[in-house]
Amino acid sequence: MAEPANKLNFKFLLGHPAHFVALGAGSGLVRYAPGTAGTLVAFPLYALLVVFCTVPQQLVLIALAFAGGIWACARTGGDLGVADPGAIVWDEIVAFTLVLFFTPAGYGWQAFAFLLFRFFDIVKPPPIRYFDRKLKSGFGVMFDDLLAAFYTLIVLAVARSLFPE
Repeated sequence: MAEPANKLNFKFLLGHPAHFVALGAGSGLVRYAPGTAGTLVAFPLYALLVVFCTVPQQLVLIALAFAGGIWACARTGGDLGVADPGAIVWDEIVAFTLVLFFTPAGYGWQAFAFLLFRFFDIVKPPPIRYFDRKLKSGFGVMFDDLLAAFYTLIVLAVARSLFPE
């Protein structure tokens, strides 16, 4: 799907709060691999959640970020004329923040989780690809990354059982 590159700029980013959210505070404007840039934003976001929020508050905020992402991604995709352009990265940010919540402590586990998540988000194994193609809405944008997060967590759980600390 063609990217609406002519619209993707700082003015568009600041033109509406939904754009700022959906474009990951500008990380989606990165020219190459914006999804990877967006996923990286989840690391400091999660660190802030851990420092300032209780575990239940973290989960509530992640759920609210998902719900708000449905609106922000739908609005931004509509304004760009493309349902899910690569510049929309809030879906990666929220889904990977959820992954980090369940990832075992340690940089090695976090790096492994990052690589797994990017793999599943890029390759889109079934049924991720199906939902990515069929659901052209804010929910669809958010949902396929939630599935990538789920796959990531399954592999992490298996790895953790095979390599306990």
